[in-house]
Amino acid sequence: MHSSKTFDIILWGATGFTGKLVATYLFKKYGSDGDIKWAMAGRNIKKLEAVRTSVADETVPLIVADSNDPKSLTAMVQQTKVLCTTVGPYAKYGSKLVAACVDNNTHYCDLAGEVQWIRQMIDEHHQTAKEKGVKIVHCCGFDSIPSDLGVYFIQKEAKAQKRGRAKIIKMRVAGMRGRISGGTYASISNVIAQARKDKKIYKTLNNPYGLNPIDEQKGKDQHDLRRVVFDAVSNTWIAPFVMASINTKIVRRSNALSGNSYGKDFQYEEASIAGKGLKGRIKGVSTTLPIAVVMGAKPGSFLKKIVDSYLPKPGEGPSSKQQTEGYFNFRFYITMEDGSTAYAKVTGDRDPGYGSTSKMLAEAAICLAKDPLTSSAGVITPSIAMGDALLARLENNAGLTFSFHNGSK
Repeated sequence: MHSSKTFDIILWGATGFTGKLVATYLFKKYGSDGDIKWAMAGRNIKKLEAVRTSVADETVPLIVADSNDPKSLTAMVQQTKVLCTTVGPYAKYGSKLVAACVDNNTHYCDLAGEVQWIRQMIDEHHQTAKEKGVKIVHCCGFDSIPSDLGVYFIQKEAKAQKRGRAKIIKMRVAGMRGRISGGTYASISNVIAQARKDKKIYKTLNNPYGLNPIDEQKGKDQHDLRRVVFDAVSNTWIAPFVMASINTKIVRRSNALSGNSYGKDFQYEEASIAGKGLKGRIKGVSTTLPIAVVMGAKPGSFLKKIVDSYLPKPGEGPSSKQQTEGYFNFRFYITMEDGSTAYAKVTGDRDPGYGSTSKMLAEAAICLAKDPLTSSAGVITPSIAMGDALLARLENNAGLTFSFHNGSK
């Protein structure tokens, strides 16, 4: 399928904040003329040259293309096995690129967390990509690799330990240091604006199974947590987790695409641990209020302008010191089929939105280009596309850890 391709990976959006981090990681870890042949791409040759000078050397080829020019996108994707993109909001800049990848038998991975757009890509391209053997893989960053691969890992471990399958998994964010990226905030703003205009989008966002195949949108799961509540499973107050709305849907799509290997009655949810006692409850409320303000601010309103002034712009992000000092710690509370319990942990060694995300995306791209994978194709999830191969890369190279423990914690 890929014998005539010049490159293993083309990184599209290398001049953006996250794109630059991915380029830095690829060059430091893999060089440019070794086993991984890759190139940097963007709209502006001068900006590309400046980024290349700062993070790599002249052995990394540069490619110029434009999101709005399908011919230039086609010319770009025809040269590579995998197109890896950091250019969001994807609903604005990603659709023509995905179409070009499907048309030209090029695998694709991104950092999209935009439920409404991913639904659109599934509807438009899943069947064709599946028939052609093309893997289109969204959500290859903090949303949703730790959740999706975390659940995949749990089910795999439970089976290996002859404990059957995990019937209910409740993920709790036990600790996290890092701030929202400018690109992520721009994507959230775009999702909100689109949902206000289109009731169909609003319905997809509110449907727990909104990314499942159309005829498989039933199950026991309810909508994601929207308020601060006391949680018996972690024995703490919990608050809504801003990424739950995409992560939970990706995990459920993985289950559906795997032929319900987690079970038709499988349940999954996510929330953030706020703490114990009155202090925990207050912390829960204080972390939930800003999310409510962001979600409730109407496009163009005075409130939206205030929120925009406080949050980072696309292309802005934390210093390398802040990235290094960041981390995340996910705890998964598990109920097995027989009613017994277990727990698992997934951790990352950098701030989630930038440092960890850039490593996850880079390793996903290399995995798609180089590793022997199953024939699963279409608009699929990270665990369905890459499974064990990606799990190994994340642990060996990307600073993630996955652990499974019997009993409860």
